[in-house]
Amino acid sequence: ILEKMADVSLKEAALIVGVVAACYWNSLFCGFVFDDVSAILDNKDLHPSTPLKNLFQNDFWGTPMSEERSHKSYRPLTVLTFRLNYLFSELNAVSYHFLNLVFHVVVCVVFLKVCKLFLDNRSSVVASLLFAVHPIHTEAVTGVVGRAELLSSIFFLAAFLSYTKSKGPDNTIVWTPIAVTVFLVAVATLCKEQGITVVGICCVYEVFVAQGYTLPVLLDTAVQILRGKGSIPYSMLQTLLKLIVLMFSTLLLVVVRVQVIQSQLPVFTRFDNPAAVSPSPARQLTFNYLLPVNAWLLLNPSELCCDWTMGTIPLVESLLDVRNVATLTFFCFLGSLIVFSLRYPGDSSKTVLMALCLIVLPFIPASNLFFPVGFVVAERVLYVPSMGFCILVAHGWKKLSNKSVLRKISWVCLAVVLFTHALKTLHRNWDWESEYTLFMSALKVNKNNAKLWNNVGHALENEKNFERALQFFIQATQVQPDDIGAHMNVGRTYKNLNKTKEAEESYMIAKSLMPQIIPGKKYAARVAPNHLNVYINLANLIRANESRLEEADQLYRQAISMRPDFKQAYISRGELLLKMNKPLKAKEAYLRALELDRTNADLWYNLAIVYIELKDPTEALKNFNRALELNPAHKLALFNSALLMQESGDARLRPEAKQRLLHYVKEEPQDANGYFNLGMLAMDDKKDMEAEAWMKKAISLQPNFRSALFNLALLYSQTAKELMALPVLEDLLRYYPDHTKGLILKGDILMNQKKDIVGAKMCFEKILELDPNNVQGKHNLCVVYFEERDLIKAEKCLVETLALAPHEEYIQRHLNIVRSKIASLSATEQSSLPADGSATAAAEEKKNSLQNLKEVKNEQKPTRTTVDNNKGHSKNKKQTEKNNMHKETPKKSTKEIKDIEKKRVAALKRLEEIERILNGE
Repeated sequence: ILEKMADVSLKEAALIVGVVAACYWNSLFCGFVFDDVSAILDNKDLHPSTPLKNLFQNDFWGTPMSEERSHKSYRPLTVLTFRLNYLFSELNAVSYHFLNLVFHVVVCVVFLKVCKLFLDNRSSVVASLLFAVHPIHTEAVTGVVGRAELLSSIFFLAAFLSYTKSKGPDNTIVWTPIAVTVFLVAVATLCKEQGITVVGICCVYEVFVAQGYTLPVLLDTAVQILRGKGSIPYSMLQTLLKLIVLMFSTLLLVVVRVQVIQSQLPVFTRFDNPAAVSPSPARQLTFNYLLPVNAWLLLNPSELCCDWTMGTIPLVESLLDVRNVATLTFFCFLGSLIVFSLRYPGDSSKTVLMALCLIVLPFIPASNLFFPVGFVVAERVLYVPSMGFCILVAHGWKKLSNKSVLRKISWVCLAVVLFTHALKTLHRNWDWESEYTLFMSALKVNKNNAKLWNNVGHALENEKNFERALQFFIQATQVQPDDIGAHMNVGRTYKNLNKTKEAEESYMIAKSLMPQIIPGKKYAARVAPNHLNVYINLANLIRANESRLEEADQLYRQAISMRPDFKQAYISRGELLLKMNKPLKAKEAYLRALELDRTNADLWYNLAIVYIELKDPTEALKNFNRALELNPAHKLALFNSALLMQESGDARLRPEAKQRLLHYVKEEPQDANGYFNLGMLAMDDKKDMEAEAWMKKAISLQPNFRSALFNLALLYSQTAKELMALPVLEDLLRYYPDHTKGLILKGDILMNQKKDIVGAKMCFEKILELDPNNVQGKHNLCVVYFEERDLIKAEKCLVETLALAPHEEYIQRHLNIVRSKIASLSATEQSSLPADGSATAAAEEKKNSLQNLKEVKNEQKPTRTTVDNNKGHSKNKKQTEKNNMHKETPKKSTKEIKDIEKKRVAALKRLEEIERILNGE
């Protein structure tokens, strides 16, 4: 009979689907908010590159269960569904919300099937519809992390339905449904911890519904047995056997769960749950008062709030507090329902009993009565308890509607409740559209929660609206003056506003609020791990002052002494030690951090930077590769490893360097640096057209890109397109008028191609204005004087140039040529004019001498060192270049002159100094 009643018709299922769709369609337009950020956006377990086994080693938020900062929420199957979402749509929020909506529909349909075990068809549909539209569920359905509730509920209800089939004919035991029940309980628990409570519901169902016992009958039987007047009935023995199997399997699950969390409870602060750290009787009075608060949310979900921590509900510190009346009333009402359901036989009492079980048992883990949790009230944990509430309401409605006097009123009231709840749900969904709308809606309900003020500030901070964010952060410190996180937020925002002094003051206040070290007591157990970031933030702030580097290092070491496994402290200290030119100590810091976390790609990247500082490119490349193994899309590792390969001079590494740069520009399509280095690689490979395209792309993204402008001009000069180089050089010198090498190249083109001696002269004179000791510029100016036939001035110029570089042989040789020409001209003036052939030879000699004079250049060969600093959440990129001077001996044959000219152009390419600093914080 039960199976027949429990069938759900297609019309009923369609009705539920339609109602849920009407209430939750707008949830598809919501983004990732609140806890979604940690569980989805920041959770590396969603990425396909993360091994699947990590899902079973980490908590719900992607933190290893072994770490003390872990919340110990073990829900690998829920995370697996997030990973499937990511596989199909990556971080497109629509797919995540749609799947939540589908799961809610499934829960409602399965719940309807459960309701039909205890209610008639009409009342079951009422209960299911009320459950489908109840506004308390918006946090579980519209909030993506609420999927843990949805998935757990599906298997929770399925386990219960399976257990109801364990009773065979003549009260025999059917073991297959029991085995299925145990399996489904395990699955429900792997979706969310409260899934295990269905075992308690199965036990109550077995005793009071399946076997039909009442409490008086059980007590009477027990008394008779104790008096020796009777034996245990066979049916009762069978019931005990089933209960023992259920309890034993539950005990195994509990043991496994305890092993998973390594017998450690998560660390919560008094801000998360103030009553948990309060003395008696405030602790007990407050926790008991929270029960009627949750009941009221089910009864009247008019004021919903996403966060009930901190000062949302003031502590009940005295027996005289008027709120104790609500607690007393609640327990009286609950007690009367329990007595009614256990004492009297009949379907009505059984329905009430099962409804109470659904309300009470799944709520126990979140009740704070047996162990503290990280919240005061959480609407999403009422998802399963609301099932029992809906059954109670539907059962009461059935009683009223059966009375002819109240039938119409009951239908009207039901319609009003369903309609208003649906509207409230639809409206509430919009609150979850963004973090700003969510937390602003919460502040309308509760202004005494500093966390809400902080979260609105964070939302504004993410939009770069620092001035408004600061107002909310300051308000948070006023609402909760001892909130360390609020003062840290104020300090960070002042830093973003470049108000260093105010930022340091705020960080110092936060630091002063940290608990003092108690001898013999573990510090980490008394403070939230993220509060230790105050030392990191303060050190990061003051180390901008070169004179306070040691003070910053002391703060890092202080954080490490308080918490030896504080990975971020090692990372930040390693970066500081690099800045202090202590690469060996930086290496030690990063190696220590890697002992704590060998799966952190940023750490391997930082270690690679240390090896670059230690002049060990081979080890640096190995560590870059290790970072890319862990995170193939690690942008800085892609970029800097490609540069390292390029600078190695090994042509075999160029194809891989190119692939990494192509991957980098795919990840960072707006970063001109990636395209520029692709252009440099193409130039090295003599792929001139490709190099030109990459350089133009870099310049289109960053019109004032110094290196790209110069190297594009150099490329044109190298490929006999000197006239195309001139406009590029004009752009370069407009942005950087003091670009010496640009002036040299422009002067060369003007003199050799445009025959613009005046323009060339202006370029070389500009160089000497900037640097009077620039040998190359001064030498080229001497060439201009020679070209102008001012030999006396050319001689004087070369003498001055030789004084600047007395060891440069070519300058002395050219000076000798000029002096020889002066002497020759003087002799010619005093003697008769030469014959035509002699004149031609003299002219040719002048031409050759001039060519020899102009062809001599200094080659500069750069060696680059890449320095990248990774601050965990912020990364910096630096490149520096050193130049080694090489001299080229002049040749006289035309062919050799052309060869030297080609070498000169290639040398100028290598002259360019790459000055690029990518800062991010």
